[in-house]
Parts: sequence; structure tokens; C-alpha cells
Amino acid sequence: MKPHIKEILIGLVIGLVANVAGIYLYIYFFSEHSLETTLQAAVEEGFLGSLIALGAILNLLAFFVFIKKKQLYRARGVLLATLIAALAIVISKFF
Repeated sequence: MKPHIKEILIGLVIGLVANVAGIYLYIYFFSEHSLETTLQAAVEEGFLGSLIALGAILNLLAFFVFIKKKQLYRARGVLLATLIAALAIVISKFF
């Protein structure tokens, strides 16, 4: 595997983990219900896309850290994870 592909995959994984962590932190601090209950309500009431978008805010932090450290391929991976989150939001709006 080429070194830059490996770096992009590392950034992708970090971006996806940051997104999931952001969703969890938002639910933990701002929801009165448990994680499962909140996610179930998000699916039923149609605000799952909003939760995904709020979770993606942590991707900004990871992206700028990688840019500052001049790890541009990892930053591309985080950007790819953000695009995957955006695609998930679009899919959740139509289904």
C-alpha cells in the first residue's frame, strides 16, 4: 500500500471516530434521555441528520490540527469523512 493512501485512511478513521464522538458528546451533555432513546427518537422524528451534522463539528478540530502539523494526507482523510457524513445526512433526509 502506498504511504499516502495509508495516511488518508488514518485520517478517514480519525474523522469517523471524531464524528461518532461528537454525536455521543452532544447527546451526553444536551439530552435528557439515554443514548439509545435519543438515537431512536432521532430516527423516528427525522432529526438524525441534525445529530450527524452536530457530530461533524469535531472534524473541524481534527482537520485544522492536521493542517497545522502539515499532515495534509490525513487532513484529506478527515475531509473525506466529513463528505461521508454529509452523504449520510442526505440519505437520512430521503429515507
